[in-house]
Amino acid sequence: MKTVVINAGPKRKDINAEVARSAFKGAESGGSEVKYIDLYKLDLRGCMTCLICKKEGYEGRCYWRDEVSFLIEEILNSDCLIIAVPIFFSAPASHYQALIERLIYCIVSYETGNSFKGKVNVGLFYTINYPKDYFEEYVRPHLKQSEDMLNMLNGEVVISSFENISKRQYSNTSPEGLETINEKEKHLSLDLKKAFDIAFNLVKTNDDGF
Repeated sequence: MKTVVINAGPKRKDINAEVARSAFKGAESGGSEVKYIDLYKLDLRGCMTCLICKKEGYEGRCYWRDEVSFLIEEILNSDCLIIAVPIFFSAPASHYQALIERLIYCIVSYETGNSFKGKVNVGLFYTINYPKDYFEEYVRPHLKQSEDMLNMLNGEVVISSFENISKRQYSNTSPEGLETINEKEKHLSLDLKKAFDIAFNLVKTNDDGF
């Protein structure tokens, strides 16, 4: 059982990274061998449209040789993929979009639609600066097309959102501001447990063969 956990945000010590780390622990507790990746540390670019992956017999692999092509191979050979990604300007961070573009395009077949024969369960975790209700009603519907692409990995896809705590909020030391931070930190603790549980369950579901 193998799991790839990706922090798809630019920072390594923010709430997005905390969510990814909690998912790492959940997958590990589920009995999986887990690899953790800080996506912004990689030399990364989007699809170069070399089209080698569209030639007969070459499907299911990205042939542009860089650090991301090796990550794509790891993902396609894993049992679970967990990604935590911040939302910037109502869209996932750019490195996430570049990764998904290459990951999914290399398994698209012009003949059959999907050349991937494996099964990878996916957990996609958005970290947001919006109130969650606003995000789900007004932003999330615009992300459906990119979310649906994850179904091409043939596994269960679980998507959840987690509210961020900004530096501006931490700098508000008024009684009202401190009360808000206290409430957000309590909620964050619950969110981290939720990320842990989702990763644990995705690993166990795949391990049980359902």
